[in-house]
Amino acid sequence: MRIGMALNYSGGFKETVAELADYEKAGLDIVFVAEAYSFDAVSQLGYIAARTERLQIASGILPIYSRTPALLAMTAAGLDYVSDGRFTLGLGASGPQVIEGFHGVPYTAPLGRTREVIEICRQVWRRERLTYEGRHYTVPLPPGQGTGLGKPLKLINHPVRERIPVVIAAIGPKNVELSAELAEGWEPIFYVPEKAADVWGASLAAGKARRDPALGELDVIAQASLAIGDDVSGWLELGRPMAALYIGGMGAKGKNFYNDLARRYGYEKEAEQIQNLYLDGKKDEAAALVPHELLEKMSLIGPEGHVRERLQAMRESGVTTVNVAPLAGTHEERVRLIEKVRELAS
Repeated sequence: MRIGMALNYSGGFKETVAELADYEKAGLDIVFVAEAYSFDAVSQLGYIAARTERLQIASGILPIYSRTPALLAMTAAGLDYVSDGRFTLGLGASGPQVIEGFHGVPYTAPLGRTREVIEICRQVWRRERLTYEGRHYTVPLPPGQGTGLGKPLKLINHPVRERIPVVIAAIGPKNVELSAELAEGWEPIFYVPEKAADVWGASLAAGKARRDPALGELDVIAQASLAIGDDVSGWLELGRPMAALYIGGMGAKGKNFYNDLARRYGYEKEAEQIQNLYLDGKKDEAAALVPHELLEKMSLIGPEGHVRERLQAMRESGVTTVNVAPLAGTHEERVRLIEKVRELAS
């Protein structure tokens, strides 16, 4: 089981990256950089590539709508080059609030666009002359569109790898099915190992039935807060505001994928109440209603024996990479957490 970590994009980035060398020595395998509607992830990933040696780096995630497919392919090839083959392209659809509200692009056909983006990226990485006729992307532009001067081109540079790993962030049934069919990795959110098979099992099985064996086994990347000790249960409370934000505020009613997931986990009543309160501006009240069981089951917080059991539950459910958020008062303590979870996962 690989150990990963996501970097905070809210500030202090240089200071955080300066500490990555310690995490790398402690056994961290991969680091993910989010983008959302903060600083772009690409410049930060390049900075990390220059400051690390062994650590895998990944976008977590780049939205498929904010860049052309060819630019996504070029960016991935460039990051793989400057990192000497350590880059993973994390992709996702994001949501209509961000895509339409911040990028000004219609949030249409996320499934179809994801498939076509990946197919185009792999064609670019193989250095084929780019010709693609899809439902959502046509390259070069067809006659009657543009100037008519476009012609098929291939990537000038030779990529380090012609198959850069692709990870899809997905929680909806069809998106998960697509991930299992087409991508090297799948990254869900709010992962509860005991409920994973009921919620996603059928989608994963359907996707894997069409999976190209050349892709290898699907890398399942679960996220979990991490604190190990006999008196660390208080750290669970830190997860309430974030869970409430996603379940309650990441989308309108009927268009919130995370709220849908909470309902599929069996928290229909709580999901509805959290959303109503959050959309009414009562964020603290919404956070208070996040089920303690949900916070506990999707975390690695507790005594060493408990964390070992939770890691085993994740492994048995199919998790191959656990993306942890180490919670402690000092950098040194967080480094020791990475060392300990590396030991327990091994």
